[in-house]
Amino acid sequence: MKPIRFETAIALIDRKNSEDPNVYHACGLDFPKELLYSQRMSQKLLQFKPDASRALQIAARAQHICRWKIARDEYAMDRVGYLKWRETLKKMHADITAEILKEVGYEDEFIERVSFLINKKLIKKNEETQTLEDVICLVFLDYYFEEFTEKHDDAKLIDILQKTWVKMSEEGHVEALKIKYSEKSLTLIKQAIS
Repeated sequence: MKPIRFETAIALIDRKNSEDPNVYHACGLDFPKELLYSQRMSQKLLQFKPDASRALQIAARAQHICRWKIARDEYAMDRVGYLKWRETLKKMHADITAEILKEVGYEDEFIERVSFLINKKLIKKNEETQTLEDVICLVFLDYYFEEFTEKHDDAKLIDILQKTWVKMSEEGHVEALKIKYSEKSLTLIKQAIS
């Protein structure tokens, strides 16, 4: 029996992300950083929206595909440079994913839909784009925020939290408040959203 194209696409995205030379340590194991991130995205998406479309599931899995290939320091270390870097990354993520989807036999319309989502078009206006943004924020809060608390002062952390909160939907906010945080993180979140 031929493997189903959705599963094949996910496996090919994972194969690309498993090439990440950056290592992330979690649960006593070392993972290729973007492979672990992409699996966390899929898991969080299905917790948040169990009936997520195939296009949204692929966009979530491929959201950071091959991210290490374009380094942040290739762009000016200011806000403008940061935004240019992010735009270049989004285009690369969408292009690599489109190639994979073509390879496994998806139609152009489906591929365009996934690219639209990866490029995060129409946040706040498009339900699936907003869901993807919510999931990105939820993964950050659940898995990566504690690390940030060790590297930044409270004022910076509150600023990061406020920017994260603004990007999220009401439904995303409800989900974010279900996450188990350390006492310090929870205090910062309460300050940020009050």
